[in-house]
Parts: sequence; structure tokens; C-alpha cells
Amino acid sequence: MAEVPVDEKKVARSRALAASVAADVQRYVDAHTTVGVERTTLRALGADGVDDQGIPLVNAAVDRYHAAGLLGRGIAIFLGRALLAGADGIQDAAERLAYGHELDRGEGGATLEAARQALVGPTGDALARIDRARDAREALKARLAPGPTPLRYVIVATGNIHDDAVQARAAAHAGADIVAVIRATAQSLLDYVPHGATTEGYGGTFATQENFRIIREATNEATLAHGRYIHQTNYSSGLCMSEIAWMGAVERLDMLLNDAMYGILFRDINMCRNFVDQYFSRRIIARSGIVINTGEDNYLTTADAVERAHTVLASQFINEALARRAGVRDEQMGLGHAYEIDPWIENSFLIELAQAQLIRQIFPRSPIKWMPPTKHKTGDVFQSHVHDAMFNLVGVTTHQSIELLGMFSEAIHNPMLMDRYLSLKATRYVFNACKDLGDEISFRPGGIVARRAMQVLDEALALLEEVDASGIWDAIGSGAFADVKRTRTGGKGYAGVVRRAPDYTNPLLHALEAD
Repeated sequence: MAEVPVDEKKVARSRALAASVAADVQRYVDAHTTVGVERTTLRALGADGVDDQGIPLVNAAVDRYHAAGLLGRGIAIFLGRALLAGADGIQDAAERLAYGHELDRGEGGATLEAARQALVGPTGDALARIDRARDAREALKARLAPGPTPLRYVIVATGNIHDDAVQARAAAHAGADIVAVIRATAQSLLDYVPHGATTEGYGGTFATQENFRIIREATNEATLAHGRYIHQTNYSSGLCMSEIAWMGAVERLDMLLNDAMYGILFRDINMCRNFVDQYFSRRIIARSGIVINTGEDNYLTTADAVERAHTVLASQFINEALARRAGVRDEQMGLGHAYEIDPWIENSFLIELAQAQLIRQIFPRSPIKWMPPTKHKTGDVFQSHVHDAMFNLVGVTTHQSIELLGMFSEAIHNPMLMDRYLSLKATRYVFNACKDLGDEISFRPGGIVARRAMQVLDEALALLEEVDASGIWDAIGSGAFADVKRTRTGGKGYAGVVRRAPDYTNPLLHALEAD
């Protein structure tokens, strides 16, 4: 493969700085929990369902104990005590927590150790459920292997999960390797997960466990029909990040959009809430073998893609460090970047090529996710088609792993089936015609591509020095990433962050950390 010059000492220094940043975040995470973490724990241990108002049982139970100032001990303690007090299983115990006449304040009755012991079996069942789903997914993948990389990733987004299933099968038939169901607009800001299959959604379809199951069935059907494995993707982000990670894990999803800072920067989710939730979500993801897709590509939609390219690389180092702390293997880190430079800038193609090659070399074991041009798309569908072709050419030349395909109608409407078909056809042409191009060329020492790669690494290292010195909290506050500023106590969801008590108990988290 053609390579750009990379100073390995600077890469090592960047990783060390990112690890220091991640250690600072981890100290906060280890001292706090959130309503999202506790709801996920209840779900994983077996609580399910909604009341006659559509309020999930896990929300009703956790909110009740949060309002009483007891959540710092962990909802699991009270669940275990309910079991020992005579509840008929986890579901009945959770219902007692949510709707019982008397609130258990942990006084008298079962000891802490007895409550923990009561949850040993349910915790083992939760882990086994993740493992069975992972093993079933990997067995099918071993039987019917995925297509060659770059894997061709497309989106469906009708709002109706049953229509999404039809479109998922159609996309696979047209050549897609990965099907993502884009999430309904603003679901990331809901502090609960809707229940069951959904047929109405604006800008996308709600992420629910039943919806995951329906699309998994459709992609598995397509896998068998076409003799190659079709991947399924959804979103593990927002205020229900860890709950959705659990749902994705047990419904055999292959990939989840799961980023350390995306929700903070682009959805104004409180950074403390986001960091705690992302750690727990990634512990689940690590066990499940799911590949995360990070969101650095979004930085270039709000900041200049030439001047701020280094922020993407710096964030990738931080995402990597945080993921490793959660037990996520490099092979599960689909670190993201994007082809978003103004196409009319001289040598824009070479600058994009330099960035893509640099990232590919720095993260050689990671399934890098390469995002298409969107920011500079217009209603000129012919120009857009050429723009996407140039993006595809960089992707195949630099051996990207996952390539979300551009749509020539991007600036006009949600893609129609034929739009997606034509994008897949054009991508197939470029990938086939230029399959070994990256192995046949070299970059001139001191040339445009080489100099650009060195510049981006130098600037990323300088930024990481600044972030480590100030702390990630203040760095985000100053707009270091995506030119977006957030405060430590601002944003949505901060009220759902709780300091852990000395006897905090979360058997699922403890088991995942011991894995």
C-alpha cells in the first residue's frame, strides 16, 4: 500500500496524551452513575414493558429512586432486596420498585451482601444473553462471509419499520454490505426508549428493541438469499446510549454509532452525562463484539475541513483511548472521518487523499469508517455524482474499511430506491476498476500529499497537548472540537447524573469490567 510519511514518535506521543485525557474522564466516570446506566442495568437483569401511559417500567423505577435521592447506591441493591422480600422474579421486583406502596430506603431487612448474591443468577443470565447473540451472529458471518472491503454502507429511513425492512432487503439486492436504519429526528434527546415496533417517525425510524429484531430478520433473509453477510447498523447515542447498546447487543446488531463526544457537541447533551453513559455502553459493546462507528466526520460539517482536519485526528486518538478503557478492541473501533473539503479548492482531491491515508496508517487494525461529501452538495445531481465518485476513488485507494455511500440527490430529498441503486452501481464500478490502485502507486516525498499528512499530524499533536493541559472539559468549553462550545454543567440530562455512594452496586457493570 502507498504510504505517507508518519513520525511514529509523534503518534506515540499523541496516544500518550489521549490516554491521559481518557484517564481524567475515567476518574469522573468511576465516581458517578446516571439514570441511563441504572435503567440499562434493570433491562439487562430482566425488567421489561411499559405502563398504560407508555412509560417504560425501567424509567418508572429508576425515576422514583432518583427522586428520593437513593440512586447513588445503584438500583440493583433495591432490586436484590425486593427479590429477597418475596418478589416473584425480576419483573415483579422491578414493578415493586416502580409502583409499590412503600419506597425501600435500604433500612433493615436484607444485607447489602445478600442483595448482591440475589442478583448473581440474573447477572449471569444477562451476560449469557449477550454471548448467545454474539455467537449466533458470528456463526452466520463465518458461514456466509461479508463482501470485500471497503464495505458498502447505505441508509434506509422511511419512518415505518416494516417499510425499512423492505428497503433493507432491496439495498442488499442492489449490492449493499451494510444497512443502517437512520433514527427518528431528535430521538437522541428522549430520556426513554419507545417500546415495540413503530410505524411513524419524522426523518427516520425510532430505535427500539423490536425494530432492531425486525431489521435483523430482514438482513438475515438477505444474507441467505445473496450468499454474503449483510451487516445491520443503528445508533447508540443520546440520552439512552447504554440502553440502546444493550438492545443492539442482544438483537445481534453488527455496528452501532457510538461516539465519545458527538452527543455533547451536536445534540447539546451534558458532557458529564455523556461520558458516564458512553463508558457503560462501550462495556456492553466490547462484550458483544459490535463495531462502533465514531462521529468525527460531523466536525467538518460545522468547521472548515481544511483548517480543522487535525481536530478529527485528535478526536480519533481520544475516542480510541476511551474505547480501550472500556475494553473495546482496536478491531471494533470504526473510527470516523469524512470527505468534506470544498471540491472547488485546488488539489482538494490530494488533500482528502492525504487525510484518508494518514488515518488508515495510524489506525491499521481499526475498521475505519469513511463518510461521503454532504456539506458542499447542491441540487446539481450530475456534479454530485462525480463528487461521490471522487470520494469512492479515495476510499478504495487508501483501503478504507467501511464506506457510507454518497447519494447524488443528497441536497434534494431522501434517497429513493433508484437513487440508492445508482450510487451502488457507480461505487461498484470505481471499486472494481481501481481495486489495486493503492498498491500500485507511491506518494512523492515532499509532495503535496506527504506534506499535508505531516502537517495534520503535527497540528493534532499540538491540539492534544492543549487538551491534556486544560482537561477535556475546558477544551470542549473553548470550542476545540467542531467549533462548538459546551459547558460542564449545561446541556440536556445533567440532572440525571448521580455521585456514587460508597456501597454503590451494579453487578452487570462489575461483571463486564472483570471480563
